[in-house]
Amino acid sequence: MQFRRFEGRDFAEVLQIEMEAFEDHDPYTYMNFYEMNPEGFLVAESGKTITGFVMGYRSSEQEGRIFSLAVKREFQKRGIGQALLQVIQRHFRNRNVKYVRLEVRASNKKARSLYSRMGFVDCWYEPGYYIDGECGIIMKKYLYPAGLHDDLLTGNWPAIP
Repeated sequence: MQFRRFEGRDFAEVLQIEMEAFEDHDPYTYMNFYEMNPEGFLVAESGKTITGFVMGYRSSEQEGRIFSLAVKREFQKRGIGQALLQVIQRHFRNRNVKYVRLEVRASNKKARSLYSRMGFVDCWYEPGYYIDGECGIIMKKYLYPAGLHDDLLTGNWPAIP
């Protein structure tokens, strides 16, 4: 498994993964995100197949936000989501971000379980957060300073260029 920055040629594969994973999708969001935050749009790749992606950006001096994370259905339960979280956390830590925030549907038990295992905690509930009216759960994780406890995040994953 390799991890690298998203490139324009990845758009169709990422969009397909996104359409499988999320009910409300907007293809323009992904290209806009790439144009605004290219360094925080990362993909997991096995051979020539995009197996997952994560999109994150620095929302303030201290906060990094994970905008989206998804893994292709046939590659789920192989640790790719966990690895993508590790890679984006390293990305944020290298930029001296103090904590990471994300939003997740209350009904998405699989994602909530992954985030909890990775050290994210529920902070508050946002009623009607999603367009269909479902509640969103805001989760956060505080990060160690860059260089401290790197072994928690590195694993055997290659560095992002």
